[in-house]
Formats: sequence, structure tokens, C-alpha cells
Amino acid sequence: MTEKGLNFIGVTANPAFVFIKVSPLKRAEAYQKLLEFPIQRVFRVTGDMDAILLVEREKLDDALKKLAGIDGIQDTKSYLTIQTLK
Repeated sequence: MTEKGLNFIGVTANPAFVFIKVSPLKRAEAYQKLLEFPIQRVFRVTGDMDAILLVEREKLDDALKKLAGIDGIQDTKSYLTIQTLK
């Protein structure tokens, strides 16, 4: 499917990823609020970050503003994809 076709059905070919660090004491509440976000997917992960959001590039700014209002979010790192390799 072409990028134009993906956009038509509401899927971005080159999304943004937001890595999130959450306070251990606030994880349950923070994860619950993430489910209300304008995002494609959310993953809990192990390592130095606690969750990864898959966000449509056009909705990244809105998602970041909402993240700033969630109690327990300690850090975020945003990455914009520039090309899909496979």
C-alpha cells in the first residue's frame, strides 16, 4: 500500500516514537491515562524507559502536551522516523 493509501485509512507511514520514563509509584495511573491518548499503540518495555508510544507524526505535539500533564511522567524522548526501511 502506498503512503497516500495509508494516510487515507488513518495510518502514518513514518510515525513518531515517544519513550517514557514513569515513576514506579505512579505507573498504574499513568498507564491508564495513556490509554486515552491520540496514539496508535502503546507498549510497556523493560530497560531504562517504561513505555513506548507509537504516535502519528501530525499528533505528536498534542501527545507531548498531554504527557506533560500526567503526574508521574519523569522523562520523555521523542524520535521522528524519516524513512521506513522494511
